[in-house]
Amino acid sequence: MSAVNNARWIAASQAAKIAVQFVSVAVLARLLTPADYGLIAMVWVVGNLATLLRDMGTAAAIVQEPDLTDETTNSVYWFNVAVGTSLCLGLLALSHPIAGVFRTDAVVQLLYALAPTFLISSLGSVHRALLERRSAFRIVATVEIATSVFGLIVTIVAAWFGAGAMSFVLGMLTMSTVSTVAFWNSARWRPGRIAGSERFRAVLRFSGHLSAFNLVNYFARNADAFVIGRYLGASALGIYSTAYKVMLFPLQNMTFVANRALFPVMCRFKTTAEMRSLYLKSVSVIAMLTAPLMAGVFVLREPFIHTFLGAKWHAAADVLIWLAPVGFLQSIVSTTGTVSMVRGRTDQLMVIGLVVAGLQVISFFIGVRWGVMGVASCYFVANLIGAVPALAVALKLLDAKFSELLRQIWAAIACALLMGCGIRAMEKWLLPPESSALLHLLAGIATGAVIYGALMLVLFPGRVRLAFTLVPDFRPRGAQS
Repeated sequence: MSAVNNARWIAASQAAKIAVQFVSVAVLARLLTPADYGLIAMVWVVGNLATLLRDMGTAAAIVQEPDLTDETTNSVYWFNVAVGTSLCLGLLALSHPIAGVFRTDAVVQLLYALAPTFLISSLGSVHRALLERRSAFRIVATVEIATSVFGLIVTIVAAWFGAGAMSFVLGMLTMSTVSTVAFWNSARWRPGRIAGSERFRAVLRFSGHLSAFNLVNYFARNADAFVIGRYLGASALGIYSTAYKVMLFPLQNMTFVANRALFPVMCRFKTTAEMRSLYLKSVSVIAMLTAPLMAGVFVLREPFIHTFLGAKWHAAADVLIWLAPVGFLQSIVSTTGTVSMVRGRTDQLMVIGLVVAGLQVISFFIGVRWGVMGVASCYFVANLIGAVPALAVALKLLDAKFSELLRQIWAAIACALLMGCGIRAMEKWLLPPESSALLHLLAGIATGAVIYGALMLVLFPGRVRLAFTLVPDFRPRGAQS
């Protein structure tokens, strides 16, 4: 079992998802309006719960559990089904009150259509967790890539025929259904009779704190959508949520790769020294990838938005001034949750979550008086402050110091800053002022890649070699050396 091998396949899956997201944004931004995106963002405040609460944290507990039995697995499965059913029925009952909170009836039908996702997702969460426990990420990646592409096709076709915001819901329903069927078939495990056990109660204690943290984190992440949607309207929310999605690319993809790859491996480590070494190496790779990406988004935000979304989304480029640095910061901080789970300290994770969430929610209500730019700038300050206790707790659990962490990320930050300066200089001195947005974007990407790549290869070749170990090997097993 290897974290590098896990990361290779998860990276392949996430690369496919990034491609799907870019295609989705580029195509759907021309088929839908900012108001449609605003409605989608409102629904996603609720819809994100489908992923968050589909197993109430029990999937992570299955991966972490040292002595997993069929009795415990069966109990977890039926518990998840009960939770999924309750969430489905609850959303159907609360659709009208939720619409009242957002002051628009347009979300009611969207919520009705979204409700079954809760139940469908809960049916396959244990099967997916069993695959991850066995580090069968080749299978998991294949399923995720296929369902992402299929969901994109459904979403685009629905939008083409005028489904509007409903197209996203139809795509999500499709993905949930297809992935659940595929995980059932791949895991080759079938649920049996439910039976209580002491180990199941231990699983619930672990997952209870984890679920509480996820809930707190969920409300903190979606409070900005609620505040903007309620006080500034659907169009403003559409602008902000689009910029937020661009910022989330490294957080949802690169950090997600590291967390999923690290968790099953670190759970099997016996010593703190092994865990600390693997964690610090992983943070180094994450920083090496997300620092230039977010620096590039910051510097090239205007040509990027104009090329992929069109001129009507220009305001989203201004929001990225603040959200781009948030993306890098969160890509580092979000790895701390894995450490708490591996060490069995989900109680500490919950407390830190409460502190950080409180900071973020307060920042939204302070910033909204200055519009979406105010929300974004205050969100950056809240993330900067909240990163300190989150990192402190994780490093203490690994007997590590802040200085060790800084040694892993400073090189990437410095090279990314130099890269950004190089792109600015190229735009000022080499590109004609009348150049198109596409030419600006392509020239900026090429310049940034050359500068950052050269700096890293010359100054930090060891870290580059470490990052390249994550490239998947698609040759048949018998052909690999």
